[in-house]
Amino acid sequence: MVCQYRSCARNGSAEILEALRAAVPGILVTATDCLGQCSSGPTVKVMPDDTWYCQVTVPDVEAIATQHLYGDEPVKRLLHPRFHPATDLVTEP
Repeated sequence: MVCQYRSCARNGSAEILEALRAAVPGILVTATDCLGQCSSGPTVKVMPDDTWYCQVTVPDVEAIATQHLYGDEPVKRLLHPRFHPATDLVTEP
């Protein structure tokens, strides 16, 4: 889901939506109204694993597509800290 509401739209979310659709054929990529994260947009939310990305740019789309959607590994540098605190990123040895 790619937010297309006011502040996200002003920061290029339409281009992010189209780039993501092109990068992941066969995976549903949809526009959405406000996701409530206006100060940290453009926002991309990946379901069903409930992963939130913030301040996404078009160049970030490739990493989201290859690393997360095809590789099942979230892109840590883009994770929204409100939903994914740093403690969530610690892995067990």
